[in-house]
Amino acid sequence: MTATVVKEERPPVAAPRTPVRRARRRGRTAAVLFVLPALLLLGALVVYPVLFSVGRSLFDASGTRFVGGGNYAEMFRDPATLKAVRNTAIWVVVAPVLLTGLGLILAVLVEKVRWATAFKLLLFMPMAVSFLAAGIIFRLAYDEDPDKGVLNAAVVGVHDAFAGTSAYPTARARDGQGLTRAADGSYQARVPAGETATLGLVGIRPDEVPSGAEPAYEAARAASAPGELRGVVYLDFTPGGGGEPGVVDRRESGLPEMTVEAVRDGRTVATTTTAADGSFRFEGLQEGSYAVKLPAENFAPPYEGVSWLGPALVTPAIIGAYLWIWTGFAMVLIGAGLSSLPRDALEAARMDGANEWQIFRKITVPLLAPVLTVVFVTLVINVMKVFDLVYIIAPGPVQQDATVLATQMWLVSFGGGNDQGLGSALGVLLLLLVVPAMVFNVRRFRRNQR
Repeated sequence: MTATVVKEERPPVAAPRTPVRRARRRGRTAAVLFVLPALLLLGALVVYPVLFSVGRSLFDASGTRFVGGGNYAEMFRDPATLKAVRNTAIWVVVAPVLLTGLGLILAVLVEKVRWATAFKLLLFMPMAVSFLAAGIIFRLAYDEDPDKGVLNAAVVGVHDAFAGTSAYPTARARDGQGLTRAADGSYQARVPAGETATLGLVGIRPDEVPSGAEPAYEAARAASAPGELRGVVYLDFTPGGGGEPGVVDRRESGLPEMTVEAVRDGRTVATTTTAADGSFRFEGLQEGSYAVKLPAENFAPPYEGVSWLGPALVTPAIIGAYLWIWTGFAMVLIGAGLSSLPRDALEAARMDGANEWQIFRKITVPLLAPVLTVVFVTLVINVMKVFDLVYIIAPGPVQQDATVLATQMWLVSFGGGNDQGLGSALGVLLLLLVVPAMVFNVRRFRRNQR
């Protein structure tokens, strides 16, 4: 008979805690304590507002009645919101592309400039200016009055240098004195043969008369010779009062540099300009009756420049201000990536006979592709949140023409709409549009770190 020995199994004895495990636990506890304040701030400033906005977007303007997706449906039925979505799309497409392209070009060119650091500093300085200050600066620069807006002052100066300007934009004929106004703004008078045409104008202040103007009295007394047509264009106003309308008095001034045409059978046969005393003379005319015409160009209003902040140009104008601020940022980031490129590849291409354009297009740009992508996506995120420039630069009458999602969210919620349910829905839409770009950037950063 064989005896069976059964071994009694004892429960495993827990391994004693080692100093290493205790140190790790203390390290994790310390890490949690250090991170906890940041997590609390993140929750209070980011997580809670996001969750509250999502919940608030499901209620009506008063916040008492649950409407579900009603605000989201209303959001895409509202013409103002649709315009904001369209303008935001324009910003997303245009601004990052232009900024990335300008930054790339400037970063490449700055490498060949002797004072590269100073040049970069100048271009980067607008980043130190707040959006509020930049908006005020460009609001003044875009002012339509050439005496205030620097851009229109430059445009008007260039225009007047090539096209000229009228000296008498406010002049007009006195009623019942023989001058008739045509549909194109010109004035015309029939002059009998042998008589001197006296063309009196009013609407001109004495201080607006050119300084070299002389009295028109003697010129009005000159008689026309055969084959000649004489006349005088004068200011039919006597300083200090007195005088007779339609009659050239001794103290009434001629209007120099006024264009005058002789018209016969509806066709201009001669053109001249008035002298300092306002007199003009046509010679070598055939016998017959003529009409004297003052073309509309004499009375054309001065060129006022471009309406930068009008409905058609307000969005491009604000994008221009945004480019001024952020071009330096794009240039510096791309310049940092450019400085890390392998120089041996560039030198090898030059030794193989490649010109600078080929090197830029086939070597520099492909090698900079990761940097360009990061800059582009970062600018896309920033553009979607643009608010200050649009709100400050766009005048009130065209605010709706320039509105983007961020400004529309503010206008609907606090700027008079007082519908925080719809405003919260706009905020959620803006968040959903920004999140994919943020996720893309984070993944790229992690990929580059590996």
